[in-house]
Amino acid sequence: MFRRKVQPLDAVLNSFLRQEGLETPLLQKRLVDAWDTVAGQTVARYTQERFIRNQTLFVKIINPALRADLSMMQTELIKKLNAAVGSMIITEIRFY
Repeated sequence: MFRRKVQPLDAVLNSFLRQEGLETPLLQKRLVDAWDTVAGQTVARYTQERFIRNQTLFVKIINPALRADLSMMQTELIKKLNAAVGSMIITEIRFY
């Protein structure tokens, strides 16, 4: 009689992603995609580019007044974005 090590599919996938070095890029992509939801549709209309480099999210905002407001809300946005992904992906946001 065989005893098999039965694991849930999500555990197997997470283990595979971690071994292949794909977990962090996948979480970064999810965080960038979560920007519209977390920041809201009004902010999303003024957002042009988003990317992550060295745990910093760079966001291009075309409205200077909105850019200043978002700079003041930076710590709150970082917490919400990391919570949306379920992992500590970014430590800083830079608006340009």
